[in-house]
Amino acid sequence: MPVSHHQPKLEDRFLTRRDFLRRCGMGFGLLGLAQLLGPEALAADPLSHNPLNPRAPHFPGRAKRVIHIFANGGPSHIDTFDPKPILAKLHGQPLPVDNLKTERKTGAAFQSPFKFKKYGQSGIEVSELFPHVAESIDDIAVIRSMHADVPNHEPSLMLMNCGDARLPRPSMGSWITYGLGTENQNLPGFVSLCPGYPIQESQNWQSAFLPGIFQGTHINTSHQDVEKLIENIKNKSLSFDEQRAQLNLLQKLNEQHAKRRAADARFEARVQSFELAYRMQMDATDAFDISREPESVRKMYGEGTQARQMLIARRLLERGVRFVQVWHGDGQPWDHHDDIENGHRKLAQESDQPIGALLKDLKQRGMLDDTLVIWGGEFGRTPTVELPTPGANAGKVNGRDHNHYGFSMWMAGGGVRGGYVHGATDEFGFKAVEKPVHVHDLHATILHLLGFDHTKLTFRHAGRDFRLTDVHGNVVKELIA
Repeated sequence: MPVSHHQPKLEDRFLTRRDFLRRCGMGFGLLGLAQLLGPEALAADPLSHNPLNPRAPHFPGRAKRVIHIFANGGPSHIDTFDPKPILAKLHGQPLPVDNLKTERKTGAAFQSPFKFKKYGQSGIEVSELFPHVAESIDDIAVIRSMHADVPNHEPSLMLMNCGDARLPRPSMGSWITYGLGTENQNLPGFVSLCPGYPIQESQNWQSAFLPGIFQGTHINTSHQDVEKLIENIKNKSLSFDEQRAQLNLLQKLNEQHAKRRAADARFEARVQSFELAYRMQMDATDAFDISREPESVRKMYGEGTQARQMLIARRLLERGVRFVQVWHGDGQPWDHHDDIENGHRKLAQESDQPIGALLKDLKQRGMLDDTLVIWGGEFGRTPTVELPTPGANAGKVNGRDHNHYGFSMWMAGGGVRGGYVHGATDEFGFKAVEKPVHVHDLHATILHLLGFDHTKLTFRHAGRDFRLTDVHGNVVKELIA
């Protein structure tokens, strides 16, 4: 009798060589191929089991990693990196402008209580609040013409972090990790260091519709003990081999579960999280233990939470983590509607020495050239004094309201043009008037420094190709060395 055969399947006509190796012999052929090609080549396979494998950008980028120092709450540009001497002449008088649109009621011109001084060969003026940062001013590009969309914390945080003020979108760190992968498979590609939570909490480092493995890992840096920084980092009941055996069994069960159901990104993210947690046990314990640093280095960074955060950030970056975000504190600490002199001085004392040390430390180690350092908040503050408003301040007339029309940020390293001031606000510091830079432009420039055309780093979702900059953004070429 003739032997019957299965009818050929149409999809089998489109098998690639990797598909063939994956399906035959339970996939052992593909395992052999992986050893020959290495992790970078295997990462090009869209069905690769490790989406964090390193990948090449669109073109060679000067920056390979990013640290985003977030002064959450909205630091005053007029008191930090954008001096406005005319406010001293007009202090206590109405500004000679019409229709000064502010979120809350503001009154007369309010001079900065801080003195500015020129630093470096570039002679850029920096407030007395940041003398340690100012020592590296020739490596820094100060953007004095930033502007956003609205004067509210929540949407402005989302815009700065995710490129959209309203809808759930992947965060910048998630996009960058999605594009580049990471250089250490035993640590997360994207880490968010914050003592507590900022407002909007995990939405600030969400992956949204990107695979969950690209979401930021939050570390509560109010703790110092490694086992409190990262809960359950050590398994005191099972050895590594016993844990591996458990995970192998779990993986088989998960594969059977997945075959009976449609693809589920959340399910895949959970599987990847188990694998990453297993791999983190050794490397994370080492990376977060700053006691292993020489005393001279710890002394350079100083004492306190900010110092620990900056030192941990540097240790993560040199161990291959792609994107580290460092938040100043819980909530919105830089939001000084009153007592701005005392409030800004306190926060600057906490962060200036650690940030200055970070810049010098990266440079000494030869890491600043390919590490992009970013500092700033979600917006700036008004040149006029805020009037007492129930629920907003304590009835004092010595603070500033939110201001999204003009504010300052700075970048250093990673191909940035050092010792450079880009753009300007008007003479009072209210609105960006010269070479304005929107948040979308900032994101486009950051991606360019990393080797990406921001219009081409996309992800297909809900029938369209999404990107960090949506349909906006232009690379600010003057910021690039």
